[in-house]
Amino acid sequence: MMYSMFVKPRMLHVFFILILSYSLISCAHVVSEEMRAKADTGLSPEKIFKNPDSFAGKTVIMGGVIISAKNEASGTYIEVLQRPLDSRGRPERTDMSAGRFIAFRDGFLDSKIYSPGRQVTVAGEITGGMSGKVGEMPYRYPLVKIEEIHLYQPGRRIPFSFSIGIWHIF
Repeated sequence: MMYSMFVKPRMLHVFFILILSYSLISCAHVVSEEMRAKADTGLSPEKIFKNPDSFAGKTVIMGGVIISAKNEASGTYIEVLQRPLDSRGRPERTDMSAGRFIAFRDGFLDSKIYSPGRQVTVAGEITGGMSGKVGEMPYRYPLVKIEEIHLYQPGRRIPFSFSIGIWHIF
C-alpha cells in the first residue's frame, strides 16, 4: 500500500521533467547564437529582394523551400523560395514570400539530399545579386554565401502548441 503512494508522484515527476526538457529543446534556434549575433535583423527580405547588390557584405538568416540544387565546379547553388521564419528559425508554412534567393556553398552538397520541396534555413553573407531566369522571365536573385545551413527532415510536421489561455478572450 505504501509503495503505490510513492509510485504515482514519482512517475508524474519524471513525466514533468521529460516534458520540460522537450519544451526547452524544441524552442532552440537552428542557427548558432554567434551567427544570430552577426546577422542584421533590421534587414527585411523585401528590402533585400528589391536591391540585393546594395546589401553585399551583410549577414542574414533566411529560409524557405528548396526549388532546385545544382552542383558546379565552384560549389553548390541552391535556389530557395523564401518564406518567413518562425521564432526558432524554421520556415513557416505559408504562401507568403518575398521571392527567390540563391544559397551558395563552397564544395559539394548532394542535390538528392538538398532536393526540391525540402525546407531549409541558411545563415550567411549576402554577396550581391545573381542574374537568372524564372521560366522565361529574367530574375535577379539575392546571393547568400552559406556559413550555416539547416535542412529539415521531410514529411509531415505535426502542429503542436501550448497555451494557458492568459491572452485569449473568453
